[in-house]
Amino acid sequence: MMVTFVSQCQKKALARTRRVLDAFANRIGDNTWQTVITEEGLIAVKTLLRKTATKNTAVACHWIRSRSRSELVWVVGNREQFNSQGIVPVNTTTKELIMDLPKQAPNPNFLYANTHLQALAEHLFAVGYVAEQLLARLTPDKQNEMEATFVAGCLHDLGKIDPAFQDWTRNPKKKDFQAEDGQHIDDSKFSFEKHPRHNEISVLLYQLLDPISFKGISTGHKNAIKHTIYWHHAKPFRKEKDQEFSTFGGIYKKFNANLTTLSFSEIVEKAQRLLQQVGEIDCKYRNAETSLITKIYSETVDLDTLETIKTTPLPSYKTYELENRIDEYRRHITANAVHNLTRACVISADRLISALSFDDLHDHIKHKTLYRLVDETLLLESNLGSQIQTCMQQFPSGDRTDKQHEIAVKLSKVNDVAVLAGPAGCGKTKIALEWAQLKNAQQIIWICPRVQVCQGLFLELTSEQYLPDAKIEINTGEFKFTKEWGKATLEDDYFSGDVVITTIDQVFGAIISHTKVNTLINVLNAHVVFDEFHEYVAMPAFNLLFAELVECKKSQGSSANTLLVSATPHYFFLNTVMEIQPEDIIEMPSFNPSEYRIEFKVFDETQQDISNPLYQRQSGNTIVISNTAQTAQKSFIRNQNGENAVLLHSKFKKSDKHRLFDEVYESFKKDGARKFEVLRAGPIVQASLNITSDYMVSELTTAENFLQRLGRLDRFGANSTANIYSVAVPESIHQGKGTGAAARFLARQYSFAATKAWYQFLQAEEIENQTIQLPKLYKLYRNFHEMPQAKQAMEADLLACFKQGVQLIQNKVVDPITIPPKKTTEKGRAKISKHSLRGENRFVQMAVCDLNNPENPIFLNEYAYTMPIREIEEIDNLTDDLTLLNNLDLISYMAKKHGNIDPTHPIKGIPENRMSLRNKVIEGFARDPEFPIYTSYTPDDLSRVGGESSRHSYAIYYAICEKQPIGAISIKQLTTNED
Repeated sequence: MMVTFVSQCQKKALARTRRVLDAFANRIGDNTWQTVITEEGLIAVKTLLRKTATKNTAVACHWIRSRSRSELVWVVGNREQFNSQGIVPVNTTTKELIMDLPKQAPNPNFLYANTHLQALAEHLFAVGYVAEQLLARLTPDKQNEMEATFVAGCLHDLGKIDPAFQDWTRNPKKKDFQAEDGQHIDDSKFSFEKHPRHNEISVLLYQLLDPISFKGISTGHKNAIKHTIYWHHAKPFRKEKDQEFSTFGGIYKKFNANLTTLSFSEIVEKAQRLLQQVGEIDCKYRNAETSLITKIYSETVDLDTLETIKTTPLPSYKTYELENRIDEYRRHITANAVHNLTRACVISADRLISALSFDDLHDHIKHKTLYRLVDETLLLESNLGSQIQTCMQQFPSGDRTDKQHEIAVKLSKVNDVAVLAGPAGCGKTKIALEWAQLKNAQQIIWICPRVQVCQGLFLELTSEQYLPDAKIEINTGEFKFTKEWGKATLEDDYFSGDVVITTIDQVFGAIISHTKVNTLINVLNAHVVFDEFHEYVAMPAFNLLFAELVECKKSQGSSANTLLVSATPHYFFLNTVMEIQPEDIIEMPSFNPSEYRIEFKVFDETQQDISNPLYQRQSGNTIVISNTAQTAQKSFIRNQNGENAVLLHSKFKKSDKHRLFDEVYESFKKDGARKFEVLRAGPIVQASLNITSDYMVSELTTAENFLQRLGRLDRFGANSTANIYSVAVPESIHQGKGTGAAARFLARQYSFAATKAWYQFLQAEEIENQTIQLPKLYKLYRNFHEMPQAKQAMEADLLACFKQGVQLIQNKVVDPITIPPKKTTEKGRAKISKHSLRGENRFVQMAVCDLNNPENPIFLNEYAYTMPIREIEEIDNLTDDLTLLNNLDLISYMAKKHGNIDPTHPIKGIPENRMSLRNKVIEGFARDPEFPIYTSYTPDDLSRVGGESSRHSYAIYYAICEKQPIGAISIKQLTTNED
C-alpha cells in the first residue's frame, strides 16, 4: 500500500519522529513523508512512534486509495492537531465575523435560557407543559404525576439566573455553541470544579422556595421533582473535592462565594419573579385564572433555613437501601419508577424545546401549538399489523393454532401487563406477534436478556415463516443490523424498526444514563415484549431495574401494551416483586405429545471419570449443557477424537462466537443439516434458541434452567419413544450439603438454595425413571412455587441477590456521570465503560495453544487475534472478568514481564519497585482494546523474560484443535478436576 505521513509535532518530538519516519519513508516536504509499505512495516512505524510519543507528538497516517481519495489509517499522539479525517485545520480566526452576530442583540436586563436567546420564562413553561403532555399521553389518568412533571419542567433550569450563565448566553461568539451535557459555559477562565452547574443551583432554589404549607403535591412527588431537577443533566465528573458539591449547603457555599454583582437573597428574589412570569404564561396559555406554579413557591423565604439544610444530601439517583424484606424493596422500586418517568419526560421535552429558535418557541406559545411537538414525538405509523396478519395466515389450521389464537385474545384483554407462560415449543413467538396485532401495534420493542437470544430471534423473525418483508432491527452493543444480518443500521435510524430486537442492557441506558433517556419514551410509546424475563431474577441490580421498567409500563394502565414471555415465569418473583395478579398470567398448554424420563446421575465431582455424566462420550442427536463454560470445554477436549461434536459457550472471540452460533443453529434446528451429532455447551443455549435433540445431559440447576434446558429435548414432539433427560447431580448436593465446586458456583449465582429445594422437591415427587409428559412437569413447576419451603429458599436467594444489587447501585455504577471529552470529533474505538452492571471486564489478549493432544499441549507463536492497522476496523477481541484476572495474579504477572516484551506499553518507565502503580495502569488502559491484558505469552515473547519456565501456572490460552476453536481456558483447567 502507498501511505502518506503528516507530522504536526512540536519541540523535541519533531526531531524524534523525523528520525523514525526518515527510516521508513521518503520526505516530500518539511512535515510530510510518502512511501510504499507493507502492513507489517506500517505496524512497525506505529509501534516506534508510540514508543517515543509525548504530548507534543502528532503524526497522522493516510492510505492513498486512488488519485482522488485517501483514507485515515491512524493517528499517534495529539489528535487535536487533526480533524476526524486526519486533516490539518488552516485559516482559523478568533475575530468576530458578520455572519456570527445574532439578528437580535441580547438585552442585558433579560433572562435567557440558552445561546438561541430563548426567553428563560418561556423556555421553562414550554418544557414543563410539553413534559406534562408527554406523560399525559403515555400514562393517562395520572393527575398527580402530571402535576409533578409540570412543576419539575418549569423549575428544571431555574438555576440559569446565575449571573455567570447569563453573561455567557449574551456572548455573540457562543450563538452556535453545542453544549456538552449540562456544561454550557465553556470559557477557559471558568471552571465547574469551583462553580455549581445550573441544575445544582436549580434544586437548591427549589429546596428553599418550596412552601411547607402547600399540600397540593405529596412528599413523594416533591421528591420526584427534586430528583428530576437535579438529575436532568448527568452528574459532572470533578477531579477534586467532589464531596463539596454533594449537599445543599455545599452548593450554596460554592455559589455564594462566586457571586459578585448580586447577593444570594437577590438571586432568590429574581427566582421568585421568574416563576411569577412562568405562572402568568401558564394562565394565558390555558385560559386559566390561576397556575399551579404560583402555589409551589413561597413569596417570603427565610434564608436561615440554609443552616438547617447545610448537611442535607442532594437527591440520590436511586433510592435503594439494604433491606431484609421483599416488600421493602418493592417500595423502592415504585418510587424509582416514578422518578424514571418524570425525568424522561422532562429531559425529552427539554431537548425538543432547546432545538427551537427563539422565534419558533415564542410562536408556539403565542399560538398554543406546543402539542404539535408531542404529536411528532409519539407518532408511530407502520403496516406491521397487516404483515403480522399475513404471517398468521401461513400457519396451518388446527387445534394448536386455534388454541394459540385463544391465548393471544386472552392476553390482549389483560388490563395492563400480561404474562405468557408456555412450555418450550408451544409457539410463544407466534402468540406474542398475534397479541401485538390484536393490540394494534405500530412498533414492537422485543427485549431479551442476552445477545444470543437476540440473534436467534432475529433469524427467526426475518425468515419466510414470519416477517420477511418487515423492518426487523437488531440493536445490541455488538450488532446493529436491519432486515438482514450484516446490513448495518444507520445511527439516525436506531430504534426505528417495525420490530426492534434489543437487549435489556440497551434499554437500561434509558434509566442509568442521560444521553439515552429518550429510549424510555420509545419503550413507553411502543408495544413491548420482555422475552425470557426469568433470567433477570438472579442477576444483581438487573432484577431491580427490570422491575422498575415493568412498573413504568404498569403505570400506563390499559395503554401498557406489555407482554412478559417465558416458559418458566418464576411465579414467586411475579407475585412478590412485580405484584402481577395470577389472573394476568395466561398459560399456553403444550401440544407436544412426547414422553420424557428423568434420570438423576449422582457423581463425585472431584473425579472426571466415566461416572461423571458430563464427561461421558455421546453419540446421536445429543445436547450436553453444563453450568460453566469450563466444564463444556473440558468435556469437549476429552471426547474430541471420539465424537462428532461442536462446542458453544461465551469464551470465544467475536468472530468465532458468531460463526459457531450459526453452525449450531443450522445443525440442530428443526429439520436441520445435522452436521454435528453432539452439542456441548454452557448455559448460553438454554433459552430461546430454537434447536432440538433426541437425548440430553444437563448439570443440576434451578427449576427455571432445568425446564428451559428440557425445552431443547425433542422440542417439536417428533419422537415416538420416551426421551431421556439425564441430570448430573454432585454427591454433595445430593446429600443436602453446600460444599463442592458446583454448590459454590450456584451460591455465587444466588441460586443454590432454590436449586437444592427443587432437587429435593423432585425426589419427594418420585418422578425419577417415570414416564412423564410436559403438562405434568409444568404443573409440578407451579406446585413447587407454592410450597412454603420452596418460597423460603427462593426468598433467601433473592434477598442475597438484591443486597448485592444495592451495593452495585450505591457504588454509583448506575449514576449518570459525564466526563468532559477531549476537543476532537474523532471517536476512535469503543472502550469498556468504567462501571458495568454485569461486572468489570477488560480487554484481554492471549497466546494460542493447540490441544489436539491434551496430554501434550503445543504453544504456538501466535496470538488469538491481530490488531487491525486501520482504526475504523473492529478488533476481533476478547474480554474477561477483572476480578478473576486479579485472583489468578495475571495482572501482576503482566506488570513484571510486559515492559520487556512490549516497550511501547504505558507501564514502560514505571520503576519495578512501584508494581502497584503498574497494576493500576494496566487495569485502566485495558478498557481500550489497543492495550489488552495479556493472560499468556507466545514462546518467542517468553524467551525475552526467562523462557518457557517463566510461564504463569494459571496462564489463560486461546485453545484450538483441528475441529474448531475451544476458546479461552486456563492451562490449570487441563490438569485439575475442579471448574
